[in-house]
Amino acid sequence: MMVMLDKLKDLNSFEAFKYFKEMNETPRGSGNEKAISDWLVSFAKAHNLQVIQDEALNVIIKKPGTKGYENAPVTILQGHMDMVCEKNVDTIHDFEKDPIEFIVEGDILRANGTTLGADNGIAVAFGLAVLASKDMPHPPIELLVTTEEETGMGGAQRLDPNNLKGRTLINIDSEEEGKLLVSCSGGVRGRIKLPIAWETADKSLVNCAVRIRGLLGGHSGMEIDKERGNSNKLMGRFLMDLSSAVDFKISSIAGGSKNNAIPREADAVILFREEDKAAVLEKSSEWNEIFKNELLGIDPDVSISVEFLGEKAERVFSDDTAKRALQVLIMIPNGVKSMSMAIPGLVQSSTNIGVVTTGEENMEFDSAIRSSVKSLKEAICEETIVLAEMAGASVEFESDYPEWQYNPDSNIRAIFQKVYSEMYGEMPEITAIHAGLECGLFSDKFNGDIDLISFGPNIYDVHTPKEHLSISSTERTWNYLAAVLKEIK
Repeated sequence: MMVMLDKLKDLNSFEAFKYFKEMNETPRGSGNEKAISDWLVSFAKAHNLQVIQDEALNVIIKKPGTKGYENAPVTILQGHMDMVCEKNVDTIHDFEKDPIEFIVEGDILRANGTTLGADNGIAVAFGLAVLASKDMPHPPIELLVTTEEETGMGGAQRLDPNNLKGRTLINIDSEEEGKLLVSCSGGVRGRIKLPIAWETADKSLVNCAVRIRGLLGGHSGMEIDKERGNSNKLMGRFLMDLSSAVDFKISSIAGGSKNNAIPREADAVILFREEDKAAVLEKSSEWNEIFKNELLGIDPDVSISVEFLGEKAERVFSDDTAKRALQVLIMIPNGVKSMSMAIPGLVQSSTNIGVVTTGEENMEFDSAIRSSVKSLKEAICEETIVLAEMAGASVEFESDYPEWQYNPDSNIRAIFQKVYSEMYGEMPEITAIHAGLECGLFSDKFNGDIDLISFGPNIYDVHTPKEHLSISSTERTWNYLAAVLKEIK
C-alpha cells in the first residue's frame, strides 16, 4: 500500500488518494454497504464530527465552516459509497471480502483485474479529505454518502431531506474533467399489454421467421440522438407493408431484451400460402434496401431476412389481434421527441420501445420514457395511454424517477464557471445527460429548492475491469474543488 501512496505523496490530493485506498480495503458492492457505512461513521467519530446514519445506511457527516466562513451557506458534498463489482474471468477475487488492489502506471491508477471503484469512491474520498483538513478554507460542510446508487438509487430515494440544512449540493459523480453537469432526465417505464385472441393454425400454410439483424443498438438515453435503427419499429413497418400485399397470419413477434437499450434484433413468425412465397421474398428484399438506405452511415449492417421453418406453428393471432398489434408497433412513440433550447445538442425528451414479447395471454410493448422536463415526460405517457385505449390494450407505468431541470439562475454554476476561468483561462463546458442521476432525486426531495451541480475527474471504462482514473486529472479536480469551496462565502 505504501508504495502506491509514496508515488503520490507530493500531490495536493494525496489525502484524498489515501482515503480512497482505505475505503477500498472494505467491500462495498451495491447491497453490501453495511461495513463501509459503519467505516464512515467511525471516521466521523474519530474526527469528532456530527454524523447521521439512516435506515438506508446513508451517511451524513457535518463539519462547521472554517474561520471567516462560519456563516457561509451550508454546502453539501455528495457521492455514493457503493461500486459495481466486475472482474476478469481469470481474476481470483472475492468482492465480499477481498480489498481492491491498486496499481499505478504513469498517470493511471487502476485495479488488478477488477473494477477500481473510482465510481464513486473518489467523491467520498474528496469529501473525507475536506472534512479531515486543518487549514483548508471552506463553508459549513455536509458530506452526504448514499447507498445502492448503482442498482436503482435506493439510498437517495429513502433519504430524509430534514437531515440536511444545505441548499447547495456539489455532486462529484461525473467522469469528464472540464465539464459541468447541470441537468439530467427523469424517466418512467411504460408497458402496454395487448390481449391475444388465439386461433388454431392452418397446417397447410408455410411457416417462416422474419429476422432483423445487424443494428448497433446502444443506451436508450446516451445514444438515442444518434438515430440508430430500432428493430421493433422496423419490424412493425415491414409487417404492415407486407400485409398490403400478402394475406398472412402472425404466430409471434419479439424483439429487444432491455427497455433502456435500443433493440438490435427482432423476430416474427408468420404463416402464409405456398403461392405467396415469392411475394414475401420480394418484399423482404425491397425492405432490406429501404432500411440500408435509411440507415446509411448509421447502421450500415442492417438486414432483414426470411428463414423458412420446418416446424409448424400450433396457433396464430386472430386477424383482429394481428391488426391491433401492428397498429401499436407503427404508432407507439419512439425516438427523440424534443431537444433542449438551453443546452445545444441535448435531447430533452425521448422514448424507446425497447422490448416486445409475445406471451400466453398478451403481447407486451415495454418502453423507456425520458425527459428533463416533467410535463413533457407526462405528455409522452399520455400519448402511450391514448394509443393503448385505441388498440384495446391496457398500460401501466413503473420505476418512475424524477428529472433535474436546468436552472438558468444557478449560483453554484456561476461560482464553478468563475473559478475555472480564473484557474485555466477558459470557460468549462456546460453539459447535461439524457439519463437519470441522483441529482434528480435530490431536486425532487427538496421540491426544486436546492442548487445542484455535478463534476469530477477523468474516469474511464467504468463498470468494467478496465476502469481507470487519471491521477493528474484527480489532482486538478481536487484543486478546483478547494478553490470553489474557498469562493463560497
